[in-house]
Amino acid sequence: MSDGAREFEVIVYGATGFVGVLTARHLAAHAPAGTRIALAGRSPEKLEAVRSRLGVQWPIVVADATDAEALAAMVARTKVVITTAGPYAKYGRILARVCAEAGTDYVDLTGEVLFARDSIDENHEVAKRTGARIVHSCGFDSIPSDIGVYVLHEQVRADGAGELTDTTLVVTSMKGGVSGGTIDSMRHQLDLMKKDRQLRKIGASPYSLSPDRAAEPDLGRQPDMLTLPASEVDPSLRGHLAPFVMASYNTRVVRRSNALLGWAYGRRFRYREVMSAGTSALSPVIAHGTKFALGGLVLGLALPPTRFVLDRILPKPGSGPSEQTQRNGHFTMDIFTTTTDGSRYTARVRAKGDPGYAATAIMLGESALALALDTKQSEGGVLTPATAIGSALVDRLRTAGLEITARKL
Repeated sequence: MSDGAREFEVIVYGATGFVGVLTARHLAAHAPAGTRIALAGRSPEKLEAVRSRLGVQWPIVVADATDAEALAAMVARTKVVITTAGPYAKYGRILARVCAEAGTDYVDLTGEVLFARDSIDENHEVAKRTGARIVHSCGFDSIPSDIGVYVLHEQVRADGAGELTDTTLVVTSMKGGVSGGTIDSMRHQLDLMKKDRQLRKIGASPYSLSPDRAAEPDLGRQPDMLTLPASEVDPSLRGHLAPFVMASYNTRVVRRSNALLGWAYGRRFRYREVMSAGTSALSPVIAHGTKFALGGLVLGLALPPTRFVLDRILPKPGSGPSEQTQRNGHFTMDIFTTTTDGSRYTARVRAKGDPGYAATAIMLGESALALALDTKQSEGGVLTPATAIGSALVDRLRTAGLEITARKL
């Protein structure tokens, strides 16, 4: 976004929601002095309350997610919009579109493959023309995956070790609450896919977010619901690996990054994500139990009788864990690859704080600051964290306390 005369550098939209407040709090504490920030949403009273709690004097902008005229007026005032207002298929389409039209950079937290696909189809060419960088998935979905593989690729390239081939992200450890917003997004996507066979095909395709499916190499099946011995990924690993609930979205973001970069990671780049089921004798049982539990959750949300029960026990949108739970949370993700010259490499992304809340607020806030303050104007479009922000985001996240490393094994 090249217009330097905008009133604000960052607007936080959905600032009264749980993650919105956390993101605004991070910006209040860590944005460089003088950064021009505003809070936005549909309720002026709630926005005033958030501003008072934060102890800032930031302006307030009122705009409803369904009011295209108000949203267009809002985005014309800023360089970057952060939005935490989901599910994005319900509340994000208009905002993404008006940002693309106005040449305003945009970041969100979506893990909704159908919304991201719709945004690519609707906004990519418009954003290329205006210079807007529409960057979905700038939280725990999918920065650790996307930036982790990007850093891994950069290290391999710097060493002249060829290209990436079979690459696996392992969630080595993770502690945090379940996001009510994530559950609501899953629920909404299932409702859409139940009604439309074509949408089910999009959701199932490993290249559903790629810019040109026909140009992708034929690498065979790349399933998401995996259980396997950990030693198959790397000889140093023990126990069994279970499916990772976010793999079905994150893997598609990483494959889009590879395609947008002209398959710089490699034409033989195969990518998957799993999580550790521990190293005890029960590890295989836990891994397979996790697979059945995740399948059962999806099936339960898809069937009306069980949906009725689950809706009453699962976390509600807008809710979140206590501050103590957020502080005690953490995640560690280790990525393993073999390159075309036979070398083995690993990368690590690790952070303190609940992954879906405290850590996500840092990742989202720093993504917006990097776009507003650090990155030179690049080609617009519906991009990914790696392709839109890349090294500038890596630097900011490291400064904010995340461990992001890559090395040869």
